Amino acid sequence: MPRDDFSELRAFLEVARERSFTRAAVKLGVTRSALSHTIRGLEERHGIRLLSRTTRDVAPTAAGQRLAERIGPHFESIAAEVGALGALRDTPSGEVRVVCPDDVTEMIFRPRLAGFLANYPDISVELVIDNGFTNIVERQFDAGVRLGEAVARDMVAVRIGPDMRYCVVGSPAYLARRLAPTVPHELTDHNCINLRLPTSGALYAWEFEKDGRAFSVRVDGQLILSDFRSALDSALDGIGLTYAPAVLVARYVKAGQLREVLTDWSPTFQGHHLYYPSRRNLSPAFRAFIDAFRHRSR
Repeated sequence: MPRDDFSELRAFLEVARERSFTRAAVKLGVTRSALSHTIRGLEERHGIRLLSRTTRDVAPTAAGQRLAERIGPHFESIAAEVGALGALRDTPSGEVRVVCPDDVTEMIFRPRLAGFLANYPDISVELVIDNGFTNIVERQFDAGVRLGEAVARDMVAVRIGPDMRYCVVGSPAYLARRLAPTVPHELTDHNCINLRLPTSGALYAWEFEKDGRAFSVRVDGQLILSDFRSALDSALDGIGLTYAPAVLVARYVKAGQLREVLTDWSPTFQGHHLYYPSRRNLSPAFRAFIDAFRHRSR
């Protein structure tokens, strides 16, 4: 294959996956106009339109979708083999890209990341914060992070954290103004800080469990946010009650900045798992990352 054809097909794959000339250009390290010119040249030389363009969106045509599905795995194999060359070095090298919820960076990665990077100076790590259900294959991530219950069955899952308890907390100032709830359904009388789910656009229903019975409560309030960190800050500011991982709020509860309510109703979920496609060829850098962050019960 001529070098120009290879470069053009790689450029086409990036645009098809990102559904955006701008995002694809950033990943390829070229200008948007240069990328558009490359794709136009590819289409004109083969006499067929591969991408449908509108002012807001870019999507593969039927021919483009077929081409992306046929050549995509080959490009992934090439990238994996090139990455595997690092195995010939004394230490692993390369890039590891992981998409994860915002609370995971604080609870899982931050305590161990500095040590990992010091031990592997030739490995770079990119953590992309996304609280939705990102398609890690389309977005070309090495892995994603989800609670165990949410990992798809066709993925390899590696536990990287202990079981997680979730709880409801509020500041002493807020609870001085409002009677603390004693059962979950009393939350409907409170100003609750809601979380918007980015994938579905719905508001997250707070989950509870007692005596083996699990259920959810849809809460209401003046503030809607999209991440745990902002919701926690708002609870500290006395705006209302929030729902968060117990480990994330523990230091604030200990310091008296937050109070936990409905403790007897707090549910526990399977811990966070790193997940990736079962057919993926693992690079030495990614193998080192998995081993470093694998959860080991004490």
